[in-house]
Amino acid sequence: MPVIDIEKRRSGSIIAVWEITETEEMLMQYAPDTNHALDDFTPVANPQRRLERLAVRALLNNVTGEKVYLRHNNNGRPFLANRTANISISHTKGFAAIIYNEEKTVGIDIEYLSRDFSTVEKKALSDKERKYLSDEHRNLQLCILWCAKEVVYKCVEENGIDFARQIFIEKFIPERKGTLTAVYTDNDDLETKFELHYKTIDDYLIVWTE
Repeated sequence: MPVIDIEKRRSGSIIAVWEITETEEMLMQYAPDTNHALDDFTPVANPQRRLERLAVRALLNNVTGEKVYLRHNNNGRPFLANRTANISISHTKGFAAIIYNEEKTVGIDIEYLSRDFSTVEKKALSDKERKYLSDEHRNLQLCILWCAKEVVYKCVEENGIDFARQIFIEKFIPERKGTLTAVYTDNDDLETKFELHYKTIDDYLIVWTE
C-alpha cells in the first residue's frame, strides 16, 4: 500500500499522504463501494482526477480501519456520511493527502514545489505580506503562503473569501518545515487565529491546521 507518510499529531489529528502509482482497477481494491448510496462519488471524465478521488477514499479507509463514505455539504466541504469525525482532503498531480480528527475542525493542502507560484503574489497577498517576501527561496515562500491560505479557507464556513483581504499570514522565514500563524477576518470584522504547520517531503509541500 503506497502510503508514503502518516503522522499522528498531539492534537489528535492523523495526517496521511498517498503517492498515486496504481491503475484505477488497483485503487478500487483499496476503495470499494464507491457507488454506495451513502457515497457521492460522481464519475469524472479526467483520468487523473478519478485516480485522486480513489486515492483519497483509500487513505480514509486506511486511517479509519473501515469503509467510510465521503460526501460534501452545500459549501463543498467534505464530510463522512457514516462517522462524526472531521476531515479535510487535498490532492495534486500524483499525490493525495488527508487530515482526520475526531473532534476538531481541520484543514490540509498539498502542492508541488516545482510549480510557478508567482501569480499568488498578485492575486492572494496583502501589501503587508508582499513586503516581507524574500528574494531567496521566493517560490517556496509563495507556495507556503498559498497553501496556508487554502487551509484556512477550508476551515471556515464562508464562501467568497478574499484571500488577500481576509486571510493574513504573519511574517515567517521559509524553511523545509515550520509553523505559521494565520489570522482570518470574517465579514463582521471578527478575527480568528489559526496555528498552522508545514513541511516538505521531496518535491512537495504540505500545510495543515494543528
